[in-house]
Formats: sequence, structure tokens, C-alpha cells
Amino acid sequence: MIAEPNAASSLPSQKENAVRDETVPESAVQNSRSVRNGNLKTTREKRKVREQSENIRKNSSSSRRVRRLQNGAVVEAVTLFEVVIMGKRAMQSVVDDWVEAYKQDRNVALLDLINFFIQCSGCQGMVTAEMFQSTHKNDVMQKMTETFDEESGLQYKKFMAFPWILTVTWPVDMDGEDYPLIRTGSYWKKFRANFCEFIAVLVQQCQCSILYDSYLMDAIISLLTGLADSMIRAFRHTSTLAGKTSHRVAIDHGFYEQKLLEIQNMMNAIFKGTFLSRYRDVIPEIRATCMEEIGSLINTYPDTYLNDSYLKYIGWMLYDKQPEVRLKCLLGLQGIYSRKELVYKMDLFTSRFKDRIVSMPLDKDHEVAVQAMKLLMLMSQNCEDVLSDEDCETLYQLVYTTHRPLAVAAGEFLYKRLLSYEGDEEVVPKEGGKSGANAHQLKRLIHFFLDSEVHKHVAYLIDSLWDWAGTFLKDWECMTTLLLKNDGGDREALNDAHKSALTEIILATVREAAEGHPPAGRGAAKKILSVKEKKIQSEDCTKITEHFIMVLPQLLAKYSTDAQKVANLLQIPQYYDLDVYSTGHLEKHLDALLREVKDIVVKHSDMSVLEASSRTYYILCSEEIAIYNQVDRARTQLIDELTGQLNQLLDGFWQKEEGFCTDAGEISRMYAALRRLAAFHNAHDLTKWNLYHKTLRLLVFEMEHGSLSVLMILPALQCTYFSLLWQVAAAAENSSKGALLALRRELRRFSEICMYFLTHKEKDVREKAFVILCDWLLILSHQDSNNNEEAVGLLDYLPSTSLQEKLLLFVQEHIFVEEKEESKDLTKEEERKDESCKLDDLNKKRSLLAAYCKLIVFNVVETTAAAEIYKHYVKAYNDFGDIIKETLSRTRHNNRIESARALILCLQQLFQTCAESQDGSTGVDLASASFTNMKELARRFSLTFGWDQVKSRESVAMIHKEGIEFAFQGATGTDGKCFPPNLSFLLIISEFSYKLLKPDKKLVYAYLQRYTVEPLPYSRDEWQPLIWYKNSLLANEDEESSVLGSLGEWSQMGTSKASSCKRKLSNGSLPEASHAEAASQDPALQSASQLASAAGKSRKRLKSRETNLQEHLPFLCPGGLQRSKDEINTEDVLMERQAGDKSEDADVDVIDGDQKS
Repeated sequence: MIAEPNAASSLPSQKENAVRDETVPESAVQNSRSVRNGNLKTTREKRKVREQSENIRKNSSSSRRVRRLQNGAVVEAVTLFEVVIMGKRAMQSVVDDWVEAYKQDRNVALLDLINFFIQCSGCQGMVTAEMFQSTHKNDVMQKMTETFDEESGLQYKKFMAFPWILTVTWPVDMDGEDYPLIRTGSYWKKFRANFCEFIAVLVQQCQCSILYDSYLMDAIISLLTGLADSMIRAFRHTSTLAGKTSHRVAIDHGFYEQKLLEIQNMMNAIFKGTFLSRYRDVIPEIRATCMEEIGSLINTYPDTYLNDSYLKYIGWMLYDKQPEVRLKCLLGLQGIYSRKELVYKMDLFTSRFKDRIVSMPLDKDHEVAVQAMKLLMLMSQNCEDVLSDEDCETLYQLVYTTHRPLAVAAGEFLYKRLLSYEGDEEVVPKEGGKSGANAHQLKRLIHFFLDSEVHKHVAYLIDSLWDWAGTFLKDWECMTTLLLKNDGGDREALNDAHKSALTEIILATVREAAEGHPPAGRGAAKKILSVKEKKIQSEDCTKITEHFIMVLPQLLAKYSTDAQKVANLLQIPQYYDLDVYSTGHLEKHLDALLREVKDIVVKHSDMSVLEASSRTYYILCSEEIAIYNQVDRARTQLIDELTGQLNQLLDGFWQKEEGFCTDAGEISRMYAALRRLAAFHNAHDLTKWNLYHKTLRLLVFEMEHGSLSVLMILPALQCTYFSLLWQVAAAAENSSKGALLALRRELRRFSEICMYFLTHKEKDVREKAFVILCDWLLILSHQDSNNNEEAVGLLDYLPSTSLQEKLLLFVQEHIFVEEKEESKDLTKEEERKDESCKLDDLNKKRSLLAAYCKLIVFNVVETTAAAEIYKHYVKAYNDFGDIIKETLSRTRHNNRIESARALILCLQQLFQTCAESQDGSTGVDLASASFTNMKELARRFSLTFGWDQVKSRESVAMIHKEGIEFAFQGATGTDGKCFPPNLSFLLIISEFSYKLLKPDKKLVYAYLQRYTVEPLPYSRDEWQPLIWYKNSLLANEDEESSVLGSLGEWSQMGTSKASSCKRKLSNGSLPEASHAEAASQDPALQSASQLASAAGKSRKRLKSRETNLQEHLPFLCPGGLQRSKDEINTEDVLMERQAGDKSEDADVDVIDGDQKS
């Protein structure tokens, strides 16, 4: 008999027939026999067996021996399990001692090793061994059982470890999901590594001697096979990992050829007994271990194992539901497909599972997707024509994915298969050398970019290729040469679309080189560059500056009439090292650039071109650099010309009768002049040109006459807005009180103009006025008071109630309005344009909603205004769900009570609307679609509170308070009694009941009793919502009587029936966790340190929030209540939280920004 895991395993060398008597006391043996025979009759006998099973360590301490390590130090002998816990320092010495002990008495040493495997499985019982002497197979199979004895509370496992039959006995409560290999923390991670290291050292030490004695490995393989066949997860996991390690060490240390037949038999026995029986285990970790070892075995000995009999297991498990299993399969296949000499054996496997592998780059797990993409790269390189053109086209598009590692892997696939010349010497241009090769690659890239039709995501494409094609992507000389080259009669010359795409590629490569981090949307944060990367970035910036300073003016001159190309090229100067102009004496090139930019501004009215030109002047007009004066003179000259043109047009406009402008050419010229000045006014202070009064006069004229073209109103409104912003910025620094008062009047006046335009007949004008008004209010209400507090006080402006109502009305009428879809017979091109228009319209609506939600988040308008937004949370989730969710998160962070009040107000308004649309005499129809939608909305609202019930305690309690009061509105009539018309609303707020802590449920129930007395005057069916709501509050409460047995009746508002709540409170505070109760928890729960830690944190949080609860929730603790000794049990708090976790959906709806999941 082998002692339980905690007992010392250093047993004295005895003969085989004396093993049992020397291992444990005879009493333990007798009791173990009694257990096996089912003879335990009394509780005392059962308890005695358990105590001996758990405490044999104490009885066997005297049998420990003293061992001397290699350095001469004397330490106390320990079990093999404790050696693994200690680490590698003593492992080699202990293994040597075990080998010597095995040579002296192999039975005792082998039993010691068997006990080690049982201990590593987390078994806290004992192992009994009996010699196998029966020759009848049926008798043996009857002993291979796994049973549970209900009387003793012990579980048994019998299995064969030739020449013994081992019986493992352990308490049932130890059959949990906690054992050493899956425990968390650095300590247990080291244990797993040490466990594998111990087995590796043991196999290495035995390889030259006892490993082939036909006794040791037979017993170990028999043991591992028996454990792998167990229903206990710990046994299966431990034996699989041990089999993997011993299997790998045996084949990795090069003694395969020395003992060919024996090693092959051992590996086959381990493989078939462990991996093939466990590759479909219910535990993902075990399946992953099997797949890893099968892949390793095939890669190491392909001559023996690279065949369809073994490959099929990897192919089948590519469909596994767990990503870690799929990942191990892909890694194993990568090792095979990376070797060309093995690929010819993979034909059948490839044809069978290729489609599955091609689909795996779209896997929901990012790492699996990346490794699948790398596997396909290897298959493409080493397997001829294995991937079809359709497969490749699908894989190419992954360069546009937002997950950068997958995009980079797809970029490698695209570069090596489509762009590079590796293995494709026939297409390498023989003329032009390196420049010619790069030009040819660029043309291929341009064709791919245009064919993919994802023209707005060129930055993603360049970022995906950057790590692989950085050489030719940084060849800006080649790129600009292609743009400056005269077409002539060259058949391979770029057409206009190709050149437009090339300008986008140039801008993207310049941005990637200068910034050194992925584009927006790809990666959570900016990349932290290393010293080497910073040096490369600096060199690239210098290279960009030196090249484009001389070339950019030529490009602008050639393409000055093409708005798309010019808009891209004008963004390049922002990545210049501007000091090169002065240090390199390149001022003449600066003059050329300024002339070309000025010419472009005069020619174009496209806003993208004008904004790029304005930003170019802004970048070059930095006062810190030497070229400032030169650029400032050019800018002033340009603005003088633009304002002169505008003045001339305005003079002619006002001189006409009544100021009407009907000439289309004049409107176009006015439109272009206003747009140019608006674009420059955004980045430059043009106050000295007095544009404000000129544009304001146009707006006032439109208010009075309503005859201006929308082309004039929009830029005039924008220009007026920018003029006032510059005045506010200047006034905040230094202005007299009189000037501030005058500016304040102008601010009010402009706000009234924007309010007027909210109802303009043109949709574009309404939307522009709304966006400007939202930004305007946000800026004025959040000014920096560091410089001039008086200015901030005078200019501060919060919207009036009427303005808030108009803004909210605009949101209702322009954002959440469903457009009727008309069935039309459209061509594919027309359908495509229609979808594009719908997408643009949706983007506009999202921008409008985001502008308004910012006013709510920053407390410019009342938080309760969000109730109108929240109504559409479920219905418009696909279009606006992320914006609404972020608004809810931010408002909750600002004020949890007000945020919760907005939620309950939203539900109340929906309920009232539903009641008004139905027959009020019969109440709300609980089966109607509108009521069902309300319940779903309430459920989704409850999910947003997350898992921390303590943090959301006040908010949820307030929702119940407001909901109860609303449900019983109108319950008192002229005759003193009437049925509450809103009683069905209790079903809505019952969706929040599971978010209440148990003590809060009692207090909410007590508050509900203030509205009910016995008996009920109406039928039970009418009061069914009240019954359901009470059930939701009293769920899992054993001390409360059944609600169905005694229903309360409503009463007037002031009636209080707090006596129904058994736990009475006082002082207006919620109960606090009792230290005595926390200390008296079940010992099994106390053994979990994490649970105890969480309980302590919850107790502190409960106590810290009591004061706040008194302020917000006085209803929970009426004055007449008295506090009893019963308090919140920490265990109740934790169990409540766990119950909430199980009932919640995916954390997609958990939006509390402060919570950690």
C-alpha cells in the first residue's frame, strides 16, 4: 500500500511481499480494506478513514531518511512531489538517488514514482497496491473500475500498473476542478515547468540502463494509460502531459537508432494509450497537448509517422471549437509544410483539408488567424498550384483588416506571391536596374489597389506591406519619376487613375516613414519606438525632406488642376524637417512651393484642397523657424487678394435691388470666395480683415428675406463661426470689460441665428447649424479660466430651456427617423450608388448624434435629455449602439444617480406612450410587441451595470424606488381607492431585481409594502405584475414566507408596513458585512484564498458607501425601522454577484468604464 500524497515516500528497501506492511500503519490497511469491502457502518468508522486518508503525513514522518547532496549539504529527505515543488536545484540529485534505489529494490522505488504521479494529479487520498496474479482476463477487467461509495464519501479508481493493480482512494470533495496543473499564479506555472523537467531528467538518466529492463517502462506506460482512461480530469491531464514529456525526451535525445525496436514499441504504446485516447477529450488543454505531441512526432520522424493514419487526427481537430486546439494543429502543420522534401506526402491531406485551412484566416481568434495565414504562406511557397486564384484573392483582402499581426502576415503573402520576383526571373525587367524593378513592383501594387476597390484604405495596405516591401516603398525617387514622366507613346505609362492612386501611395508611405506607427484604427495605441527605430525614422524624415523640397513644386505645377492629386501632395510638407530650408540654403525652392500653393488656392474651391493648402501655410508659418517671415508675407498677400475678391463681389451684390442674386455665375464666384476664406479662417486668425460683419450681414439677410442660395449660406455660416472663435480666444487672454460685453452680445446674437437655421428649408443648412451650435455651446461652457476669470464669467453661456428643447427636437426629427424604402428596379451600378448614398447619410446622422451626445456627457444640457436617446438603444443598435453605449458610460462615470434617473425616465416615457396607444380601461397589454420591447430594453439596461453590484448599488436601488412610485401613481381616487393604472410597470423594473444585493432586496420589498395592505379588493389576475415583482425581490429568501400565500393590498402613499421585513434597520444606513459571520463561513470556502480576498474587498466597499446611500436613498431606511443584529453576510454578497454573472449575456453590454472584468 502506498501512503497518501503528503506522506513521505522514502521507503526502506524491503522485499516485494513486504511492501504493504512497511508503507503505512496496519490500522490504515485494515480500514482501507473495510472501505473496499463496503463494511463501514458507523459514522465513527467513516470519520476514521477520512482522517487517516488526510493525516498519514504525521504518522510517517519518522520514516524519513537523510540524503547528502552533491555540495555536501545535509537536508531532510522529501517526496518526489516536494522535489518538483522545490525546483531544479535538487532535482538532479534526487533523480540519481531514485535510480540507485531502483537498482536496489525496483518495487519500492517504482511505487514511489507511481505515488508521485498521483500526487501531481492533486489527489489527496491514498494509493493501495496489490500483486496481479490472476491469469483470467475477466477478473482483471472487473478490477478496472471507478466507483463512488455514498456511505463513506470516498471515491475509488482501480487500474492496472503491471505487475500491480493500484487502487486510488480520495474524498469526493477533492474531485473538483482545482489541481496543480491548472492552478493560476507564478508558483504553479513554475510547478508545471518543473514537472516536465523532472520527467525529462528521469528519462535521460535512465536511457542508458534501466529504461530497457522490460519492467520500468511497462509499469509507467500501464500507469499513464490507466490514468488517461479515468473520468477524473486531473488524472487525464497529468498523465497526458507526462506522456508528452517522456515521449518527446525519448525521441529528442538521439538514442532512437541504438534501441530501435524497443523505443519504437514504447512510443507506440504511449501514443496509442495516451494521445489517441485523449485527443477528443472534453478538456481543451488535454486535446491541445495531444495535438502538439502528434505534430511534434510527425515532424521528428516523418518516415514512420508522416502518413494519413496520423495526419487525419490533425485535420479533424482543425474544426475544434477551442482556439488553443486549432492553434496547435496549425503549428504542427507549419513544421511539415515548411520542408519541401515532405510536401509530396501531403497531397491527400491537402486536398481534403485545404478549404478548411483557407477559411481559418477569418477565425475569430486572432492568433489562430495569424498562424493560419502563415501556414498558407508556406503552402503557397512549397506546394505548386495548391491555392487557386479565388483563394488568393480572398487572402489578399486581409491586408485591410484592423488586426495588424494578421494584416502583416497577409502582407507577406501578397508581397511574395504577387509583388516580388522571388522565383520569377522571367518577369524581372532587364532595363533600369533596381529602379526599373521597383517601378515594375509599384505598377503591380497600383493595379492591385485599384482592383481591390478599397480606395479609402491605402494607409492600411501600406502598413501591411511595410515590414516586407519597405525597400521599394521608400523609393520616393522612383515614384515621383513615374509621376513626372511624360506619357508620350509609352504603352506601359500610367493612366490618370493609376497616377491618382500613386499619389495616395506616396502620401501613405511618407506618413508611415515619418510617424513610425500604424494608422488610426489599427492598434490600440501609438507604437513605442526603440532607439534603432527612432534613428531610422529620423533618417527617413531627412530623406523625405531633401527629396520633396525640390520635387514637390514640380509635381504641384504639373497637376495643379487635378483636385485629388493636389490634395494628397499638399499634405507632404507637414512631414518635413523645416530647418533644412535654411541650413541647406534652399529658400528658392520654398518660393517655388509658395507660388504653386497660391496658384492652387486661386484655381480650386474644393474643400479638401483648400484645407490642405491652409494647413501647409500653417505648418510653414511656425514662428520658431527661420523661414517664418518669408511665409508670413506670402500668406498675407494671399489673404489680401482673397478678401479683395470677396469685397468686390459683396459690393456688387448689395448694390442690386433688394440684394437678390440670381446669376448662377455670380453665386458660384461668391461660393468659391467664401469657401476659400472659411478654409483659411479655420487655421489662421483673420480678424484684422474684418470678415465677421461681412458674413454676418449675409446671414441676417437670409433670416429676413430667405432668398440666398444654400451655396452662399453654408460657407458664410462657417466663416462667421470661425471669426467668433478667434475673438473669444483673444478676449480670454486680455480684453476690457466693455469689449467683453460687446462680444457677449455678439455671441448671443450668433446663437439666435443658429437657432433660426435649425428650421431652415434646406437640410444641409439645418445640419450645419446644428453641428456648429453643439460645438459652440460646448466651447463656451468649458473655457480655460487660467488666464482671465472675468472673461470666462462674462462669456460663459449655457443653453436655455427652449434651446435645449429645439436641439432635442432636431435629434428626434433628423436622426432616429426611419426612411421608407421604395422598391425600384435598379441596375447594379445604380444599386451601388444607392448603397453609397445610404452609407453617407448614416455617417452624417452618426456625426450629428455624437455632437449632441457630447453636450450630455459634458453637462451642457440636462442628463435627463439622454432618455430620448436611450429609447432607441435596442432598435437602432446596429447604427448608433456604440455612440449610445459610450454616452451611457460617460454619464454614469459623471453621476451614477442622474444616469440611472435618465434610464428609468426613458422606460417611464415609453410605458406612457404604450398605454396611451392602447385602451386605457384595460391597462397595458402584456403580450403586445411594444411591451415586450420595453422589457428587452430594460434587460439590456440592466446588463450595462456590469458585475460589481456594490458599485451600482445606489443606482439600481434608485431605479426600483422611482419605478415603484411610478407604478402606483393614480392609486388614490376621489373615493379613496382605485386600481393603479401603471401597475404593469413593475414587470419592467423586475429586470433590475437580480442586480440588487440581498439586503437591498429586503429594503426595496419593505418600501413596496408601504403601498400595499391586505386583503386585495380586486382579482388576483389584475395584481399579477405585483406578484411577479415580489417574487423577483424574494427569490432565494428562505426566511420570507411565500408571496403567493399571503398577498398584500395597496394603500395610500403614507401607509407603512415595514413590519413585514424581518431585518430592521435604523439611522438611515444600509447593513454592513459582519466580521463574525464572515469568520464563521464553511471551512471549504475558507480554503479558497481568492474568495476570502474578494469578500474583504466587498465588505470595505459596502461600508464606504453607506453614507452616500443615506443621501440618495432615504426611502430604504424609514425612520421607524430599527437595526437588528443581522447584517450583510459577505458570502451572500459574493453569491449574489455570482448569480448575476450567470444570468448576464456577453459583456458587449457592460459599459461601465470603471469596472474591470
